[in-house]
Amino acid sequence: MAQSIMLIVNPFSGRGLSNAALGDIVVQLCCAGHCVTTYYVGEHDPETLAFENAKNHDLAVCSGGDGTLGSVVSGLLRSGASIPVGYIPTGTANDVATTLALSKKPSIAVQTILGGTSRPLDIGLFGDRYFTYVAAFGAFVSVAYKTKTKAKRTLGHLAYILGGIADVFSIKARHTLVEYDGKIVEGDYVFGGVLNSTSVAGLLKIDPKQVDLADGLFEVILVKRPMNPAKLVGILRRILTKKYDGDNVVMLHASKVKFTFDEHVAWTVDGEDGGQHKEATIKNCREAVKIMV
Repeated sequence: MAQSIMLIVNPFSGRGLSNAALGDIVVQLCCAGHCVTTYYVGEHDPETLAFENAKNHDLAVCSGGDGTLGSVVSGLLRSGASIPVGYIPTGTANDVATTLALSKKPSIAVQTILGGTSRPLDIGLFGDRYFTYVAAFGAFVSVAYKTKTKAKRTLGHLAYILGGIADVFSIKARHTLVEYDGKIVEGDYVFGGVLNSTSVAGLLKIDPKQVDLADGLFEVILVKRPMNPAKLVGILRRILTKKYDGDNVVMLHASKVKFTFDEHVAWTVDGEDGGQHKEATIKNCREAVKIMV
């Protein structure tokens, strides 16, 4: 059945998309009988493009990184349009694509969009801002937007690894009160993340068996600052082996979580700057969108 497709392309994301690759994408979509309108991120951001045009289309397809996808999803939800999303990952970390087992090759990603099925996906609400897979403060994830684009393109995944390890010792531990689904934990943390993903910034990995992307629950990971190199090695070992049950690394599950700090703390939302907050309340919007897989 022919569909009207809104294709949003972010040419500034990660490795970008060549004109030849873009042309191939449009040809594949059109040859399948669909009508395609292409929108470039530039004067307008992805969220605005999705918000203003979603109701005129049957399917939203975006090419870019996880931040681009998050912005498109936010625009769709704000517009009230109930249309599925197709994702062509061209970013650096591509955590959502990793979680959903989507190909990083545009030509294959398009085939998934054309021949795949839509599956529900929980979406987070950080204050009044939607996100697709992570809201976090502290080490690891902050490098996703602090790392310069040139370094990302030159070093790729290594840029995140180097920045993440350096962050653990350099970043200030934040005394944090965490309230989640009627429970409370408190401590001094160098990282706190609210996730609906098996991968964050290419560094934090979670066993897929522990993650259900449409169960109405987030995975909440908290990491204490290591007191010495031996503790750092222990933390990194647990992260690399996907074990979040130690004294310095813990994982919780919650549909709603509130963080309270002694001072304003910088956050990252889907790899983008999320502002500074002394309090942050995050809610799970269960099965808010559908994505092609």
